[in-house]
Amino acid sequence: MIQHHTRHTGLARLAIFIGLMLFLSSHPASARAWVEPETFTLDNGLQVVVLPDHRAPVVTHMVWYRVGAADEPPGKSGIAHFLEHLMFKGTDKIAPGEFSKIVARMGGQDNAFTSQDYTAYFQRIALAQLPKVMAMEADRMANLKLSEDVVGPERDVVLEERSARTDNEPTALFSEQMRAAQYLAHPYGIPVIGWRHEIENLTTADAIAHYRIHYGPDNAILVVAGDITAAELRPLAEKYYGPIAARGIPARIRPQEPPQLAARRLEMRDARLRQPIWQRSYLAPSYARPEQGDPPALEVLAEIVGGGATSRLYRALVVEQGLASQAGAGYQGDSMDLSSFILYALPREGVTMADLEAALDTVLRDIQQQGITEEELARAKTQLVASAVYAQDSQQTMARIFGANLVVGRDIADVIAWPDNIEAVTAERVQAAAGQLFTPARSVTGLLLPAASPDTASDEPVETAP
Repeated sequence: MIQHHTRHTGLARLAIFIGLMLFLSSHPASARAWVEPETFTLDNGLQVVVLPDHRAPVVTHMVWYRVGAADEPPGKSGIAHFLEHLMFKGTDKIAPGEFSKIVARMGGQDNAFTSQDYTAYFQRIALAQLPKVMAMEADRMANLKLSEDVVGPERDVVLEERSARTDNEPTALFSEQMRAAQYLAHPYGIPVIGWRHEIENLTTADAIAHYRIHYGPDNAILVVAGDITAAELRPLAEKYYGPIAARGIPARIRPQEPPQLAARRLEMRDARLRQPIWQRSYLAPSYARPEQGDPPALEVLAEIVGGGATSRLYRALVVEQGLASQAGAGYQGDSMDLSSFILYALPREGVTMADLEAALDTVLRDIQQQGITEEELARAKTQLVASAVYAQDSQQTMARIFGANLVVGRDIADVIAWPDNIEAVTAERVQAAAGQLFTPARSVTGLLLPAASPDTASDEPVETAP
């Protein structure tokens, strides 16, 4: 999933224009270049993963909790993200708002982020400061203090964030509507930040209940990347995190999607919009839920269909036919439950949405019926694996890759095997994946239009072949 984070907010949301093109950064990278993960588990259930990187005396310290927006109680949307904010409001040892100031005085940086599947907190600091950071993070894992005098004002901050990032952004509102239409039963259809009317009613008691149920060592993964080994880290982990008692975390039980039997369409208009947008999403399998498809083949398919200037959509719609100014595709396979495969295009002036959609469907139908070339296959696999290898230059990115995969139930071997799994994809598998994926009944097609633009949404689209 694609995430955009700001200090102490970390709201994960889809950015229709650029975000779809950033999905490569979350792909598991090859461990063959330099990473040799080491792992152990404390008696209280805390899983610890160490990613040694001895290029500089610096470490990235991340705590991942197996709880996200999709784990919230009905009617309490936004509580996971709200608690992420409140985790900076202090304990008996650290005053409200002081956590980040202390990290900054150490010369480090910290942040946090919430997604549908997890909530995570991290610091990047000099190795010598690691014990103090671990003590602080362990303290707020066990001893967070909340009262209405800090909760009420922070709720207002979250509401203002919703106004700025969602309510005042037509593309963000459109994204919410698309997700709500895609997921008929699963809570992935609810925005991470929450619906405004439910955020307004979140209470101190709600935050404390969420914290007590989900924040414990037996529901967390500690990932430390940098100039340290597991043998060196283990005594520190046992000293700071070891004394925290296990919470006895309940199983993660979520509503699952029923069979999707009908193609869905929506149209949204907004006077603030200047550029119309066409978008479609298909319900898709994830690596954690692969039973309904072939995630590695879908990654390659996304690269071939919409991964840049050499992709099928860009060549056909932008270069050859001149129907679109932009076109692309993205697939996020790292979710805990069923994910989505997204296509988008921005029409040029004077081009109707119906003509744009018909041309795009022709591209999809050609892949279903004729398949892909060996040249396309080789280029896509090279781009995917190269992107992942380059990601290893960032210590923080590597910590995020492992954490994001482990927290949804995958294991280290899955992460390490990703490049080999991509290399094993064949043209036949990509064609089969396209045939299975591009089924109208699993789709939501959306039009985002300026309020004053002509209505072309009633034109009948050309559907892709089942």
